[in-house]
Amino acid sequence: MAIAERIKSNPKLKKMAIWALTSGNGVKPRWWVRNFVNPIYTKRGKKSLICGKARLDIMPFNHFEIGSDSTIEDYTIVNNGMGPVKIGNSSFIGAMNVIIGPITIGDHIMTAQNVVMSGLNHGFSDVKTPFRYQPCTTDEIVIGEGCWIGANSVITAGVQIGKYSIVAAGSVVTKNVPEYTIVGGNPAKPIKQFNHQAGEWQRVTV
Repeated sequence: MAIAERIKSNPKLKKMAIWALTSGNGVKPRWWVRNFVNPIYTKRGKKSLICGKARLDIMPFNHFEIGSDSTIEDYTIVNNGMGPVKIGNSSFIGAMNVIIGPITIGDHIMTAQNVVMSGLNHGFSDVKTPFRYQPCTTDEIVIGEGCWIGANSVITAGVQIGKYSIVAAGSVVTKNVPEYTIVGGNPAKPIKQFNHQAGEWQRVTV
């Protein structure tokens, strides 16, 4: 059994490892992890840019990758503590986004400001225990190639957004989005789809 698997399968060793890697409440990696471990384990493509005021809560036990020519703007938070985070090539992550794994963001993606994409959910089955302390569940978010996510949008766990789709500003996306579709609202619903034969976006009729 590999060392990582042995640690994960042993509650005491796992608790010690988390203490050694994280500070405070177990969310942020310790200084030595950020400066000496993460540069080895994280994968950064050529000409990728992570702005100086972005906050990377990156843990070495889960994958983090940002592709070539991609940018993470200032004040964005990226956390892979509960699952891997992959950002493709030539993608732009706007300011003040929150990205919590597991999540895969494809190539040529554009997100505006204040977008929240979280593959994590807190448990809530036991009403006698504060929800903060209940077990978490994860379900991967997948953002297909070429998508545009509007400002103040929320993408919930498990959602898959098809390639070249648009999420209108202020939307809450709780269900999968087909390819070449514009969705909006809370909960988000299809507004338009691209008609390849006509070469134009056409309104979806209910």
